[in-house]
Amino acid sequence: MKKLFFFILFASILSAFDMITHERSTITGIVADESGTPLIGVTVLEKGTQNGTVTDVDGKFSLQTPQTCATLSFKYVGYKLLEKEGLCEQQIHKITLIADLAALQEVVVTSSAKERKVRAKKDRSRQRRSNALAAQAPGITTSRMMAKPIRRPDAQSNTEDYDIINENSFLNATQKPLSTFSIDVDAASYSNLRRFINNNSLPPKDAIRVEEMVNYFDYDYPAPTSKHPFTVVSEIADCPWAPQHKLLHIGMQTKQIPASNLPPSNLVFLIDVSGSMSAQNKLPLLKSAFKLLVDQLRPNDKVAIVVYAGAAGLVLPPTKGSDKQKIKDAFEKLQAGGSTAGGAGIKLAYKTAAENFVQQGNNRIILATDGDFNVGASSDADMVRMIEKEREGGVFLTVLGFGMGNYKDSKMQQLANKGNGNHAYIDNIDEAKKVLVNEFGATMYTVAKDVKFQLEFNPAKVQGYRLIGYENRLLNDEDFNDDKKDAGELGAGHTVTALYEIIPAGIETSLLPKVDKLKYQDAKNVLTQQQDELCLVKLRYKAPEGKTSQLIEQAVTAQASPLSASSDNFRWSAAVASFGMLLRDSEFKGDTNFEQIKSLAKSAKGKDTNGYRKEFLELVEKAQSLHTTETAGK
Repeated sequence: MKKLFFFILFASILSAFDMITHERSTITGIVADESGTPLIGVTVLEKGTQNGTVTDVDGKFSLQTPQTCATLSFKYVGYKLLEKEGLCEQQIHKITLIADLAALQEVVVTSSAKERKVRAKKDRSRQRRSNALAAQAPGITTSRMMAKPIRRPDAQSNTEDYDIINENSFLNATQKPLSTFSIDVDAASYSNLRRFINNNSLPPKDAIRVEEMVNYFDYDYPAPTSKHPFTVVSEIADCPWAPQHKLLHIGMQTKQIPASNLPPSNLVFLIDVSGSMSAQNKLPLLKSAFKLLVDQLRPNDKVAIVVYAGAAGLVLPPTKGSDKQKIKDAFEKLQAGGSTAGGAGIKLAYKTAAENFVQQGNNRIILATDGDFNVGASSDADMVRMIEKEREGGVFLTVLGFGMGNYKDSKMQQLANKGNGNHAYIDNIDEAKKVLVNEFGATMYTVAKDVKFQLEFNPAKVQGYRLIGYENRLLNDEDFNDDKKDAGELGAGHTVTALYEIIPAGIETSLLPKVDKLKYQDAKNVLTQQQDELCLVKLRYKAPEGKTSQLIEQAVTAQASPLSASSDNFRWSAAVASFGMLLRDSEFKGDTNFEQIKSLAKSAKGKDTNGYRKEFLELVEKAQSLHTTETAGK
């Protein structure tokens, strides 16, 4: 009897051991087309589960399964879906996918004649709508009406998503002397609104973040000379849209680092190849953009490529920056198709970055997507928690947005903000060159993190103030000294600008909130020994790998200049902010108008090496035309 018991016990242990072993079974293979060419990015899924992967740059896949054998499905855009039964471990399975010609005809435009017919049909439709508008608004010039008519996105087909922006109001300097916010150097809002205007549509109100418009442009600030990685400058002059008010301009310039002197980079390109990325201004533009970035890589840099669609996978293992053609070839093979397992892709990207972490180097994930996640961890809350956890490993995150119609700006903003990174929107190849070539250091290498501003206003000089923009970067006053509180990051060579509209002490105003008189203290009893100071600017930041912040303090004198005597930096930033407030139809836009914006911007255009300021003036002209036409149509 005792022998029987031990026999059963031994058999049970063997069975359990066998089950544990089977939990780690790995099925491997190579997927190719009919000519034997390996296919990169094929979605491989275990039937009836979400367990999957994608093929790498050599068409290879490796999938762990709970059984020694499984049924796998192989899905790739332009090819017929294939299911294979009885695929087992300890073999290298050769899988051949058959082209689906019908599917290819649906997704690929092959006939230029057909394209011309479609375009001609659209042009005739535009002409009819232009004639109708001209009949309704005879006061509008024919040339302006002959331009593309204003288009508003179809609410049913357009699913773009923007967070609501409630503009900052004026605050009483006696009751609320401190203003605290996290710095933001993102510029996605500007290139996004440019996309709208160039497509003949005024942008949605909540797509406009004024601080991102202002910070799209470089400013001529002095280079840092102290131990700190940036300088802080300030200027105060008359406010263009409210002459009885003053405008405070605060600028920062981070240290320039030549690309050759940047620390070695460990980059993971996280690429969305789901079906929503098939449009010409998404994956095809993305490929061209990243090839520009690849040309900037040095031999001591390394790059891995992770893609995600129905599943996530490593399609290019870490590869030296000198192997540029190999990296470009991997991009060239990418195709769009399937759903969007964004959460799985982000996890794999962070895992890959951590496994190849470079001490004292630039460890960064570059996520390129339209933000349309819909499989796995897809809610904003899930994504934010994941990113907050992963960022503790010292890996930064750059988020590049592509496309239109389903662009999820709100999600992109959250991921970049929580991932110690930045956010840009790529609407054309010129913008890709700006972000990934001209501003390579600023985009790719962080010189200061958790950067926070706190201004203390002097009530003897300031009756009220309003921070222009930065609504999604406001902090509690106590957060300024809390080194556990996350804030924004600054890259090498960045310029950053913040603007405050000031209501001077002693002038009549209805813009400040009314409160009852205080019973136990006199609200007018303020210190006056610093009569020449408008405010005190305080700034905290950490080194890229630091845990403890450093403090900078700088007083701003109250002496203001006439607008005409202000610097180009001041007038340009004021013109851009005015444009943003006008597009938002801000309640604080005051007397601003298109003509004033153009005049102010022209006076401050400066040398404009890359033509970005010239382009801004053209956008103002187009927006004015769109606004005039829209107003006439109401």
